[in-house]
Amino acid sequence: MRQHVAVRALLSVVIVAFALSHSRAQETSDGTRKVVSRVTPQYPAIARTMSIRGSVKVEALVAPNGTVKSLDVKGGHPVLAQAAQIAIRQWKWEPSPHETTELIEIKFNP
Repeated sequence: MRQHVAVRALLSVVIVAFALSHSRAQETSDGTRKVVSRVTPQYPAIARTMSIRGSVKVEALVAPNGTVKSLDVKGGHPVLAQAAQIAIRQWKWEPSPHETTELIEIKFNP
């Protein structure tokens, strides 16, 4: 029985990773630096099938050159959080003399 549950969980992760489709997602950043390049997160097909919607809150550590060094999900459904992380890792911020922490909220609506 445990193997069956583990296989289903693994299959869900694989489906999320490969079965992304376009969605409406709204991004907001409450940080101090201006975002100069955004990638819109894709709404996962499995989330649409399961009628999962909501917000994901992420804290991004941004390097002086404007690239993401690390991400920390602060809240949201794990399926949506993965889609948000994939997109935010591609964002670029304006340069700064030092690292900054940027708070981001992405709202997923099917």
